[in-house]
Amino acid sequence: PLRYVSKYREFVKHEAMKNKSQWKTMGPAKVEVPSPNDFLQKHSKEPKLAPKKKEEDGKKLLPLSVPQRTYRPVIRIKKNFINKNAVAVIRGVPKKPRPFCVDTRQGDKYPLEPSGLVPKYIKKKNYGVTPKYVTRRNEEIKREEEEYEASVLEQLKKKAMKTVSDEERTNILKALKKNWEEINHAYQGLPVLTDTRYKKIHKEELELKLNQLEHDIAAIEKHKNIYIAD
Repeated sequence: PLRYVSKYREFVKHEAMKNKSQWKTMGPAKVEVPSPNDFLQKHSKEPKLAPKKKEEDGKKLLPLSVPQRTYRPVIRIKKNFINKNAVAVIRGVPKKPRPFCVDTRQGDKYPLEPSGLVPKYIKKKNYGVTPKYVTRRNEEIKREEEEYEASVLEQLKKKAMKTVSDEERTNILKALKKNWEEINHAYQGLPVLTDTRYKKIHKEELELKLNQLEHDIAAIEKHKNIYIAD
């Protein structure tokens, strides 16, 4: 009997060869070898210019751009850089010597300016000038204090408080200072040894009075305007 042959055999072969590439082979790929007649010739890779156009159908080509007779090319004068440099050196200002700092016996030196030994900071224009933000902040604080004092004065005027005159203020200060001198004289006359309860209590009372008087004197001297509530 005849061997069985599938009717899809050719179709399967075609599909298999369709997705097959030259590099997907067993062993070396079968690539066509170039012919020895196609060797590399001289100037073969250089770009070739287009052939010159000839007059076609009686049409004349555009004339070439030829300069006119009146055209005068710009002639560049050659400069003598040697003379130019010599004149620049003669007329130039001599360079100042750079200051150096030597810090070893062997004469090792380094530039003085970037070393930090030159006082550059005090030579600035704004050195010693109060910064703007500090001035602005001081002005704001002063304005707030003035507003606060004005508001306090208004409140005091509303409450109709009595103002102490300068003469009364001076008399009060004199009386307080006189009282302080008397108490201080008594305090200085205390015995050195405070061995009894009475001595300790008396000493503490005098110290409290002195502290209170000092506080009152400082408060009156600090404030010029003094008000007394009814």
